[in-house]
Amino acid sequence: MMSYISKFFVLMVCAVALQNCNSEKSKAIPIEDKPINIKIEENENPAEIDITPFAGPDIVPSPACLAVAANGEVYVGVDMMGSLGKEPNKGSIIKLIDSNNDGKADLFSEFAKVDNPRGIISLGDQVFVLHTTFSKETGIATGMDLVVFEDKNHDDVADGPSKPIIQNICSPTYIVKRGTDHATNGIRMGIDGWIYIAVGDFGFHNATDREGTKLTMLGGGGVRVRPDGTEMEIYTHGLRNIYDVAIDPFMNIYTRGNTNDGGGWNIRFAHHIQTGEYGYPVLFKNFTNEIIPALVDVGGGSGTGALFMDNEQWPEKYNQVPMMADWGRSKLFIHRVTPDGASFKQTEEDFIKLAQITDLDVDASGQLFMSAWDGAGYSGNPDKGFVARAIPKNWKHKVFPDVTKLSITELAELLKEKSAKIRLTAQQELITKSPRKASKAVWKMASDKNLSLETRVAAIFAYAQINHKGTVYNLVQLSNDKTVKEFTLKALTDRKSQLDIVPLELFTEALNDPSERVKAAAIIGLGRLKKVEAANALLQIPVPANAKAPEKGTEGPHATPNSPIIPAHLAVKALVSMNAVNACIKAIKNEESTLALWALKYIHNDKAIDGLIEAYNLSSNTAFKKEILTTLSRLYKQEAPYDGSWWWSTRPDTHGPYYKGITWESSPKIKTFLTNVWKKSNADEKEFFANLNDKHRMGIVAFGGEEEIIVKEEKKIDLEKIKNQKGQIGKTSIEDVMIAISKIKGDPEKGEKLFTNQGCVACHSIKKGEALKGPYMGQIGSIMNRDQIAESILKPNASISQGFATILIEAKNDESYVGFITSETSEKVVMRNIAGIEFTIKTSDIISREDLETSMMPAGLANALSFEEFASLITYLANQKK
Repeated sequence: MMSYISKFFVLMVCAVALQNCNSEKSKAIPIEDKPINIKIEENENPAEIDITPFAGPDIVPSPACLAVAANGEVYVGVDMMGSLGKEPNKGSIIKLIDSNNDGKADLFSEFAKVDNPRGIISLGDQVFVLHTTFSKETGIATGMDLVVFEDKNHDDVADGPSKPIIQNICSPTYIVKRGTDHATNGIRMGIDGWIYIAVGDFGFHNATDREGTKLTMLGGGGVRVRPDGTEMEIYTHGLRNIYDVAIDPFMNIYTRGNTNDGGGWNIRFAHHIQTGEYGYPVLFKNFTNEIIPALVDVGGGSGTGALFMDNEQWPEKYNQVPMMADWGRSKLFIHRVTPDGASFKQTEEDFIKLAQITDLDVDASGQLFMSAWDGAGYSGNPDKGFVARAIPKNWKHKVFPDVTKLSITELAELLKEKSAKIRLTAQQELITKSPRKASKAVWKMASDKNLSLETRVAAIFAYAQINHKGTVYNLVQLSNDKTVKEFTLKALTDRKSQLDIVPLELFTEALNDPSERVKAAAIIGLGRLKKVEAANALLQIPVPANAKAPEKGTEGPHATPNSPIIPAHLAVKALVSMNAVNACIKAIKNEESTLALWALKYIHNDKAIDGLIEAYNLSSNTAFKKEILTTLSRLYKQEAPYDGSWWWSTRPDTHGPYYKGITWESSPKIKTFLTNVWKKSNADEKEFFANLNDKHRMGIVAFGGEEEIIVKEEKKIDLEKIKNQKGQIGKTSIEDVMIAISKIKGDPEKGEKLFTNQGCVACHSIKKGEALKGPYMGQIGSIMNRDQIAESILKPNASISQGFATILIEAKNDESYVGFITSETSEKVVMRNIAGIEFTIKTSDIISREDLETSMMPAGLANALSFEEFASLITYLANQKK
């Protein structure tokens, strides 16, 4: 067979001819060949990587997301509304083409008009886009849709209106009130052929796919759907505000949370395991024994785009790793993951610095494209934002062929390439070919033990998607190969519409497999098969000793890897999915399964209540009887149905176990039973009931405990009543501060006084003729708008003015100086520190000098201000245009 490089050489002439043919009907517009005036910190990025501007704000202002086709064409989601804007008709998908492969876009087209683009996938003639929708009549947001555009005539513009894949994938209430800051975000296709969607914590109500399937989800997590808009389902739940997903060749999915504006938690990096519950906000602090924890808490930041890098042109140290963008830190991070049971442990590393990076994607040739917000504020900016390209040193461009022109044999050969983009593109084209011939070709590769695991996995999932005659039988046989058993189990139960003839025994036997990953796949598969006869096998899965609830008043380990909990956690989800009430009740009557009690906590069923009460009466085991009382206490309430009309805000109640707990039809029975037991209790036992009452918020007054907190949905804020409250800025999320000051004009005279009283004058001059200190404020209003000024105060590290980075100087006599440079000659350096004090250092005394990544201006300077005071300060500064 021809190698990848040889094949491309042979196809080069065809590709060029095709490009010339397409250019005749293309509507793309030439881009003026001029320098792109953006700053990329070359000295702060890896020496092995070249990073250059690809397109500037004149073409792609405020880029919120991007996607790259295998052939290097870049689709950029321009979002002039931003996260808090509310006016429609300000967004588009811009297509960028680098026709001469010099690393700079030279053609562009407006591929489609959409508002608030948040995720893009480019696949052949199709471009999938997730975006906010607006009413044409009212101009008010109506939700978010996942849609697909087509360009079958290859003129670089969508052929017509989009077709819906999923409608209403975000509840509109708070998009209308706040904007799209906590909404549904990035999308990416896995090698299993599903589109995976990152749902922020606005959640959604009655999302509808093209089959008419409706789903509702309270809060954030992962959702997936087939590319034709069918089989929509929830994949994971309990994530905070995730923005994108990274997917590796073996269907491991990673996310990094977005915005740390809550009550002390930060950004968490998580590995998504199908059906997993990650707990935010009701379980992740006080019920951590019931969740799959994140892999790490990385501190403050705002996670955005994500990619699993898999391309042979990249150096080994930067390949086969999740790359996670962080808008708040203006960095692309690498998480080095190492296997840990059915999951991973990780180590985070700095990688690329890019101003408010929003997204990233890679083409078949290994060109990494990154979009950067670059100070475009919370509502977009026509003069800010860019796209950059990163390539390894000694990188060589490889022309990617038109896969629609390749034979089945040639497409199958591409599955051997060491590039996830190539394998996915070839696979998705393969499954459109003759089912008989295509299935034969990929089956041969799936069975070949001499091929790489990445290739075999791509072939297995291609085979399952083609679903030709004999697929199930062959995959069952292939499960005897332990190398790919995990993936054959996944493929066999991947499509709920194809489960009828899948053998149950294969999965129950796999529960004893030595591989934890195979066990996990088997458990998830049993949950999808929903055959209750498998319940007894699941109930044998042990609950690890570390599955203990945190002590009262302590916060559990919600961001510490806990691989031992995963099999039991997934088994509980499977038992609940198959509604295995009878099996669970039988197990607890015989005191045989801790797992059964865990599963029953989520089964609000009258039969379950009767069984628990009966088991209590039959048992003489005091500790076991307490566990039953705990389970009944937990079942006293359930989560209220979610209708999409409310949101828990940026600082939700994290007590749990429910956010809006309500009683249900069996609550009176539970209350009567618990009360009768309580009446017979001694003082110590009554304290146990008081703790249960508090922990599960039953609200049974007689039991005592702390007074029940009634959770109320976020009310409309009356700014007139609260705008003068001192300390309002420090108590409010940045997004909410921005919303508030957009509605308050402010008094510039008060602002001028605050500029002095808040200590701004120590480091900033505002009048011409004054001695220069830090960044000059006398013309700040002509450089930045109100939103940008506010953001620079609230998040000073997000946009450090050029020339005013914090410098650390180590000098002779063990002297250290931290500040910014106010003047410098060959003989001396003059610095000013955080207190505004100036000092001079002889150049000859300097031992070392380091640029720090933090601003001299400390965060929190405005925390004591009211909304009105802060608005006045911002208005005063915005008026400085000298």
